[in-house]
Amino acid sequence: MHIDWAALGQVFGVSLVVTVGLVGIFTLGIVGTSPRTGGSADSGTGAGTGTLARSGAYVCFALCAAAVGYGIYLIVA
Repeated sequence: MHIDWAALGQVFGVSLVVTVGLVGIFTLGIVGTSPRTGGSADSGTGAGTGTLARSGAYVCFALCAAAVGYGIYLIVA
């Protein structure tokens, strides 16, 4: 039995990077959809900031869904 340790290391490294990246993107999505609390009225943030954050959060969720869909495609194909 021969184990290709270099290929195993590559799979481990890519899996680690993709997992950490996907969790990070999902976390940004959660933060973008969380309600803002504790700010003062004159903090300088406009009404468009919440809309921009929510739109960015939806983009993060779409990227996560695309990555999961691609992973399922790779498994099935």
